[in-house]
Amino acid sequence: MQRKIVTVLFCDVTGSTALGESIDPEALRGLLARYFERMKTIVERHGGTVEKFIGDAVMAVFGVPVAHEDDALRAVRAAAEMRDALPELDIKARTGVNTGEVVAGTEERLATGDAINVAARLEQAAQPGEVLLGAPTLALVRDAVEVEEVEPLVLKGKAEPVAAYRLLRVHDVPERRHETPFVGRERELELLRDAWERAQTGRRCELVTIVADAGVGKSRLVAEALAPVDTQIVRGRCLPYGEGITYWPVVEVLKQLAVLPTDEAAAAAIRSLLGETEVQTRADDIAWAVRKTFEQAARERPLAVVFDDVQWGEETFLDLIEHVALLSTGAPILLASTARPELLERRPQWPVTLRLEPLPANDVEKLIPRRIGAELRERIARAAGGNPLFITEMLAMTGDTQADIVVPPTLQALLAARLDQLEPPERGVLECGAVEGEIFHRGAVQALAPDEPQVTPWLAALVRKELIRTDAPQLPGEDGFRFRHLLIRDAAYDGLPKATRAELHERFAHWLEEHGADLVELDEVLGYHLEQACRYRAELGAPDDGALAAAARRRLTAAGRRALGRSDGAAVSLLERAAALVPAAEIDVALETGLVGALLRSGKGGDALRRARSMAESASVAGDRVGELCGRIEEGLCQFYVEPEGAAEKLAPLVEEALPEFEAAGNDFALFTAYRALGEITNIRGQMDAQVEVWERAFTHARRAGLPHELVGWRANARLYGTTPVSELLAWVEEQEARGVRETSLRTHKAGALARLGRFDEARALLAEARGELADHGGGIPLAMATGLTSTEVELLAGDPAAAAAFGEEGCRQFDELGERAYLSTAAGILARALYELDRLDEADAWAGRAAELGASDDVITQMLWRQVRAKVLARGGEREEAERLSREAVAMGVPTDLLDQQGDAYADLGEVLALAGRADEAAAAFAEALARHERKQNLVMAERTRARLAEMQTTAA
Repeated sequence: MQRKIVTVLFCDVTGSTALGESIDPEALRGLLARYFERMKTIVERHGGTVEKFIGDAVMAVFGVPVAHEDDALRAVRAAAEMRDALPELDIKARTGVNTGEVVAGTEERLATGDAINVAARLEQAAQPGEVLLGAPTLALVRDAVEVEEVEPLVLKGKAEPVAAYRLLRVHDVPERRHETPFVGRERELELLRDAWERAQTGRRCELVTIVADAGVGKSRLVAEALAPVDTQIVRGRCLPYGEGITYWPVVEVLKQLAVLPTDEAAAAAIRSLLGETEVQTRADDIAWAVRKTFEQAARERPLAVVFDDVQWGEETFLDLIEHVALLSTGAPILLASTARPELLERRPQWPVTLRLEPLPANDVEKLIPRRIGAELRERIARAAGGNPLFITEMLAMTGDTQADIVVPPTLQALLAARLDQLEPPERGVLECGAVEGEIFHRGAVQALAPDEPQVTPWLAALVRKELIRTDAPQLPGEDGFRFRHLLIRDAAYDGLPKATRAELHERFAHWLEEHGADLVELDEVLGYHLEQACRYRAELGAPDDGALAAAARRRLTAAGRRALGRSDGAAVSLLERAAALVPAAEIDVALETGLVGALLRSGKGGDALRRARSMAESASVAGDRVGELCGRIEEGLCQFYVEPEGAAEKLAPLVEEALPEFEAAGNDFALFTAYRALGEITNIRGQMDAQVEVWERAFTHARRAGLPHELVGWRANARLYGTTPVSELLAWVEEQEARGVRETSLRTHKAGALARLGRFDEARALLAEARGELADHGGGIPLAMATGLTSTEVELLAGDPAAAAAFGEEGCRQFDELGERAYLSTAAGILARALYELDRLDEADAWAGRAAELGASDDVITQMLWRQVRAKVLARGGEREEAERLSREAVAMGVPTDLLDQQGDAYADLGEVLALAGRADEAAAAFAEALARHERKQNLVMAERTRARLAEMQTTAA
């Protein structure tokens, strides 16, 4: 049994009742016999099969038992000939023709499927002497027929009207074929080689992208262009599944290069990508590390990296290509990618070097061997349309027989026809390979076909017939094979019944689980195959005990969590697919929470909020109190990004309500969720000491729940801005570094601590390194934070407000370009401080105003900052009463918090305002309060400055 695309023809005599009344029954019997015999002869001459005679109707199928490349065209030609033969028989009839997928090879009948029903309905709707074509048939024969559209037909059993076309006439159509030594393409070769020369002379990376339809020769062109070049060439390809296998092409290339970058962090990221360590690595870290690897390899010998079929690549993989292309320097690298036009539908701005057009006629002529006769050569040349793949496939089918090959209307039909020529064991082996993918292994085929004793000889036969070729295995101890192109794999796979696909996907998953333990993307690949098995069984209504779906869900969830940990955009897709496998009556809280987080990180805040609400509602209906509370907490966390005003005030009582219930349930994941929410609340309120404990508890519960979260940035942030003395913070940082943690956020917080001790050179060096790495990784919000927040603060501490303002302006610009507003409000307030120090009062006041406009009302740091700057500006302008009011508001806001440095700064600014008002005693008291806080924090720099101002005020007061 197989799934096949066939074309079905129904032809039925009209007026048979009247005929029976007007002529003798024996004469009628003879007339109908001649009619049936003539129709059968016509059908069979065009390669169709008469399945049955139904009353006065003939039903014929084209494509069963053997497919032809142009079955749809054959059926239409047969219909036209049958129509033209009817007057000779003195009979009137109507005809319908339709194309579609059927199940063929069953014992009861040749074909079963909706395409047959539609063909019958088209015949019933036709007028006597008329042939009606369905839209799928017309799509395949459009260039060979003349038709006129009729009104869409309302057919029995169809929910929507069906498009139909009246056949007027059929034209002769030339035929197609193809073989391929490389010819022509001189201009294209020159363009690619010029790119290589630019990469060499400029010692830089050149990105070239060749876009064309399947079979036009993209990969072959790249190979020919690089063949004479003295370089190391490595190649990776995107797997045909279309999702999830994010870094497979990169891993292929890295394994071929077999080098590690000298930078320790980059080498660690590569080891993580290759699955040699369990350390989680972010997507931007991976891109940076891959670039460093390519640069190192290219410095030893010029490097050409070829990525094929990038239209299948995940967004994160495409981002990696752009990262390498844009940021590589100091080494000659040619980065060549080939893609189908679908890539530009996803990424319209992708830089296309070359749109590869079909070969011109003179080059097509060179591809056809001289052994092919003149007439067939001409038909092949005309039919190929300049597509080398079409020529190759047609020539492969012709072989040495000089057979007349009918040109298929589509490549899919061509490949289906070619596969139907295989021996049944050959095709079975090919179909088993197709289940694994474009690359497959002998052992997998044997596991999927345990009753086939001759797997290896049949594979050798398929290699000889150029349907597959040997390839480097992805698994140890295996023989690897590759489909000669992906469309052959698709044609072989599409012929499998869904029940067989489900069985083979499950069987392959079990085999791969045993043999593929070293695969980097094992969870993702296994999840895909198990998911496919579930999907096909569901489509067939087959019973499932839930174990298969649970296994698929578990694998996809694990893959999604790893992707989320490295900020990989594939996380959303993986987790959504996992969530789709959850039984309707069940709620997977951990999975749903991860998906909400992935949606938030991908910028889909509205979708995340809706998902969180749905989770809470579903859990409530199911009586799952823990799940309901987790959903409501996730909803509250989403509010920080979607509707931030009052989010903390709404979330706090919910967390307070949830914690005892989570503790009682002993649910570590729920406790991680609650403490993560509490961390957000304490942060925006400035309760940094409480936040230290909160994030440590979140970290503990994450570990117990098996989640790969370090949370090191949040944990360092709470210590830097709370009451933790600087010396203790630095000791904690060193402990994390000793554990092997080397996140950029850890170094930026360390730089902030060193600056408070006056160790500005060390702090600047750390920040320069961090900014450089972040820029290498693609920038984004982390770079804007390091620039507009930490670097600006360090320069203010260092007494260089001009440098602080430069960093602040750059950071705010980056935040603006990113469309980020929460961090921008704080950065705007810090920039306003720097501008005030430069005596640029109008600008300082404007940026303070922007901070006030952008900052949430409960964002303590931002609300303090803008008041402090504006108060000093007003005091300088003589508006002392308003200045003092704002300054005391800032102090009051800081009092309930643990923000020691911010409290000290607010008191110091109040002292400045009072000093400008000539109130030296009160100013001295304010400076004394500031000094106490800076000393407690061990902020030596600000303590020294405040001590000097205090002494000055005390002298003035005396």
